[in-house]
Amino acid sequence: MWVADRVEPVTRETHEEGLRLPGSRQRSPGALPAPARWCGAVVRCGWWCAVGCDAWTRANLGVVARAQLDKQPIDVRRMFDTVARRYDVTNDVLSLGQDRRWRHDVIEAVAPVAGERVLDLAAGTGTSSEPFHDRGATVVPCDFSLGMLRVGKQARPHLPFTAGDGTRLPFADATFDAVTISFGLRNIVDPLAGLREMRRVTRPGGRLVVCEFSHPTWAPFRTVYLEYLMKALPPIARAVSSAPDAYVYLAESIRAWPDQQGLSDLVAEAGWAGVEWRNLTGGVVALHRATA
Repeated sequence: MWVADRVEPVTRETHEEGLRLPGSRQRSPGALPAPARWCGAVVRCGWWCAVGCDAWTRANLGVVARAQLDKQPIDVRRMFDTVARRYDVTNDVLSLGQDRRWRHDVIEAVAPVAGERVLDLAAGTGTSSEPFHDRGATVVPCDFSLGMLRVGKQARPHLPFTAGDGTRLPFADATFDAVTISFGLRNIVDPLAGLREMRRVTRPGGRLVVCEFSHPTWAPFRTVYLEYLMKALPPIARAVSSAPDAYVYLAESIRAWPDQQGLSDLVAEAGWAGVEWRNLTGGVVALHRATA
């Protein structure tokens, strides 16, 4: 059941810190980035970056334990680079397999039509993007973690993985019929700016679907859930993740994230219309959808 909002709406920074990229080029309105191409250690995201991924990672990243709640972009990016290799497996274990159901619910909420252009932001390794491709949509998986993009491109070479910062997307205005972001909005340094950027690249009448951790609606379960999140998640992550300390940040970021109404208000403030939400798994996750 979808709940309508009570309020109606009245970087390329991806690599700016610690990594400078070649100059960008302008793209005609509505144009999509060229498919990402992997050549040895070099990833070319098709729009504005070309970097020696392996060499740069070894020289600059080292071992990154976790980001902080101020969500400095370079810290968050490094953290996801570190966990990329086992990210999908870890998510499946920590969510007790619920992440598959949540991805299905996202697809149903977006309701892609063959031939539509869909931006899957914070797509990571492309697990969330593949179902859009299977339904005939032209999906662009976009992420600012080169580690995630590398793992994704190796597993799904047919998808046009693109590097991009959620607050300054490398796409022209009104490019996409739908934009979706799953479990990534809370990691953007400025979520409101990110939502406004998503609005900018969505055509008039296009759709937004945000899938994000939220607040369980039943108080006793909420207490149990938070206890599990902060106490059980780190030791489980140690057993299955390549960088378990990163999941401490993820747990903390979930606890600090606004509830369903709070996120609904934020989406409306960013200029989206008809905001509504639907709880999944008792409010552990919420889907928010709106139109441009």
